[in-house]
Amino acid sequence: MSPQDFRFSNEPEPHKQRTRAILTSHPEVRELIGKNPTTFLAILFCVGSMVALAWLVRDAAWYWVLLLAYFVGAFFNHSLFVLIHECSHNLLFKKKSWNYLASILANLPHGLPSAVSFTRYHIIHHSHQGEFLWDADLPGRKEAAWFGNNPFSKALWLLLFPFFQLFRTFRLKHIRPLDGWIVTNWIVQFAFDAFIWIVFGPQAVLFLLLSFFFSVGLHPLGARWIQEHYLTLDPVQETYSYYGPLNTIAFNVGYHNEHHDLPSVPWNRLPELRKRAPEFYNTLKAHRSWTLLFFRFLFDPSITLHSRMLRADRTPGQD
Repeated sequence: MSPQDFRFSNEPEPHKQRTRAILTSHPEVRELIGKNPTTFLAILFCVGSMVALAWLVRDAAWYWVLLLAYFVGAFFNHSLFVLIHECSHNLLFKKKSWNYLASILANLPHGLPSAVSFTRYHIIHHSHQGEFLWDADLPGRKEAAWFGNNPFSKALWLLLFPFFQLFRTFRLKHIRPLDGWIVTNWIVQFAFDAFIWIVFGPQAVLFLLLSFFFSVGLHPLGARWIQEHYLTLDPVQETYSYYGPLNTIAFNVGYHNEHHDLPSVPWNRLPELRKRAPEFYNTLKAHRSWTLLFFRFLFDPSITLHSRMLRADRTPGQD
């Protein structure tokens, strides 16, 4: 694999086959599948905490806003991204609409509406992993060529990561970019932003936006996006888990192989899935530190935005 090219595989994505093998060898893991409505309490706590922090910095100097966003707000907002991810798989409530509403609530401290759109593109990512015209998790070709090859450009890419995620959606022509739920997400989000601006002031809005960008970007938490599917430890293993301490406050989002294998298992049961099927997960390479991966991604020339696995695009329903 050249650092200037994506790696191409003629093999199907690895998770369906491993899922069948796990269910055959350990049928008891089906017990882990289900809903966890108490996750909604975590959403309430994180949203409430971010609103309280926004109020706290309403009259603070800009540097205090910056520091609090980087060292505190980013962690709450990252957790809210994970909780939106849980909603996208309908892992809170039986009714899909309730999960949408919960995700819109979790989206509020991010400042920009993304919860419902994320659900649309993320579910496609699971069913079309590595397919360029379907998988919005893959960087664009120009994105990879222009930003993925040196420490400065990779740092800029992490800093502006939300914008790159938005631009990627334009190449996915098969997904409707707009519907009633997405419009609802926008209306509720911008109404919340206006409320914070009017009642708390612009410093509070700045805090929320900085927390949002740090939570997915130029921050050790941003290494999560590298951890999940970049070919960092093995030239053919295209999904990696993270088993470090930040899983405690990130709702086990690091258990990424486990999640892809059984996406109907909620966050609190993913460690149990690994425990019940150790022969499938202990043999896979995994990351132990997002911070180390963050700096390795920036300064290791062998890891670029081309360090991803591609496969041929399929039509929906095609095996």
